[in-house]
Amino acid sequence: MNEKTSTDMNYSDEKNGVLKPEPEMADASGRRQSVALNIVENPLKRSSPDKVVRDARTFAESHDMAEYAALFGKAALVARDPNRFSMITELDELELSSLAYERDHKWHGPVMLWYSISLCAVGAATQGWDQTGSNGANLSFPAEFGINSDKGRDQWIVGAVNAIIFLTAGLIGAWIVDPLNYYFGRRGEIFITACCLTATPIGSAFAKSWQGLFAARFVLGIGIGAKNATVPIYSAEMAPARIRGALVMFWQLWVVAGIFLGFCANVIVKDTGRIAWRLQLGSAFIPSLILGLGIFFCPESPRWLMKHGQYAKGFRSMMRLRAHPIIAARDYYYSFVIYEEELKVARGAGYFSRLWDCFAVPRIRRANYGASTVMIAQQMCGINIISFYSSTIFRNAGYTETQALYASLGYGAIQVVATIPTLFLIDTKGRRTLTLITFPLMCIFLLAAGLSLLQPVTASKGARIGPVALFIYLFTIMYSLGEGPVAFQYSAEVFPTIQREQGMAWAVCINNTFAGILSITFPRMEAVMTATGAFGFYAGLNLIAWGMIFCFVRETKQLTLEELDQVFSVPTKHFIGHELTVWLPYFVKRYIFRRKIMKPPGIIEKEEKVEELIHEE
Repeated sequence: MNEKTSTDMNYSDEKNGVLKPEPEMADASGRRQSVALNIVENPLKRSSPDKVVRDARTFAESHDMAEYAALFGKAALVARDPNRFSMITELDELELSSLAYERDHKWHGPVMLWYSISLCAVGAATQGWDQTGSNGANLSFPAEFGINSDKGRDQWIVGAVNAIIFLTAGLIGAWIVDPLNYYFGRRGEIFITACCLTATPIGSAFAKSWQGLFAARFVLGIGIGAKNATVPIYSAEMAPARIRGALVMFWQLWVVAGIFLGFCANVIVKDTGRIAWRLQLGSAFIPSLILGLGIFFCPESPRWLMKHGQYAKGFRSMMRLRAHPIIAARDYYYSFVIYEEELKVARGAGYFSRLWDCFAVPRIRRANYGASTVMIAQQMCGINIISFYSSTIFRNAGYTETQALYASLGYGAIQVVATIPTLFLIDTKGRRTLTLITFPLMCIFLLAAGLSLLQPVTASKGARIGPVALFIYLFTIMYSLGEGPVAFQYSAEVFPTIQREQGMAWAVCINNTFAGILSITFPRMEAVMTATGAFGFYAGLNLIAWGMIFCFVRETKQLTLEELDQVFSVPTKHFIGHELTVWLPYFVKRYIFRRKIMKPPGIIEKEEKVEELIHEE
């Protein structure tokens, strides 16, 4: 997109950082001059209504959709001014009522939309289930293979077996996403990875040595990385903007559901003797089997079909995902208009050209900052030291092995329950707000959990282990209300259509590589620094992650995937400057000193919202 957007305070000289107010937005009465520093512009408003209709009809007729030409003409008018569709005389009564019902019932959608999103979410359970399978297996598989001593070598081997799925997910799996998507589509890629994720847990269960287990998990990680980079994109491309955050967040809900189900499996098979760890690892094939069988009934991503020139097929897919043809045509044509805008600035069509764009093109680079930040923050917060090693941590704190498994089951249950409210908060409070609120609290609770481990040996068992579980559970609640749901949701939506696979691949690479580093280092870190030192280390990283989110993560709630282009057209130095000099002082005065002051203009606002505020004034 063009770096200079239609704003009431334009970045007319980005190099020198000069802001010049638009004269028509100034207010002679002395009231505030603007309602936003950067307006998300609707490109259809650059043309007259008549031209918009002609262009939409031409689009339909030139892409084998002549029978829908009239529908696209009306839909283009709705997309041009979506909040005033009731004033469009060309719409019939059924179309008007469908649009009104959609506006008033944001969760309204056809069965196929909910089926597709839910099925993709089930695929996320594979990752969570495998994490907790290895969590429980850590109690017994080292003894099975003779690597359960306190020697550094054995600790590194256990860490490597746990970590390898994340290292291969980030360094291999994430980077084969683009060719798999190109040749097989979103659905085909998901089916291929589902097959991989069905076979490899079973292979892990039959391992005869730690080297064999390592090899099976090596391949498992490749499948996880490829799946993790595609399923959130597929979900984001199908979901309506108004509830995209909540629908795509089913990914995180089912990751934590997989964690909980994995802990349930750990408890169920705990009394099966020497094969317990094999059943714990092997049971992770269940959700991926469901995903592989169910994906055939889902439509292909409309945006993927558009990107590959299959416009008519893409529209048919969109109609299966929307409640009425007028809604489908509106969303599909608007996506096409913005896609054409993206093509104007696309530097190259090759794989490496598009990957380089993620670092070279300013708009995409800023999105990359945000996606990389939330992904690395997920590992910096320390949640995965609990997901990977909670049973070991609880055992070392004084629990028996059976009690440790039940305590971990409680951890998984809390993650599921605490994630549910975020379904309703992520599209109202927003991604940025949730993470900024929860990270300081995560720091406090994780530090408290670490300090609770310092109880003297003479203390009662309840005094030694009760506070540890309490603060770990409180930390988990904060994670589930913020960073947990946001990371993959945010990364899947911020990149343009053309670079979406490369951008998401990079984000998944960052996330899984650091998860692997965390997993491989924690056993040795705990031995050298003690659990208290390790918890304190990650508590400090929470504060650093908060600062990174404050600087680089921009709000994306209730914007279409295409409108986000303009959100990231604001230069980073202006964004940080606004947050430091305008938003932060307002927050301190309003919420800390409790002063009743007017909320300052935001740096980013939708054009329709700006017009409403101007009319109100």
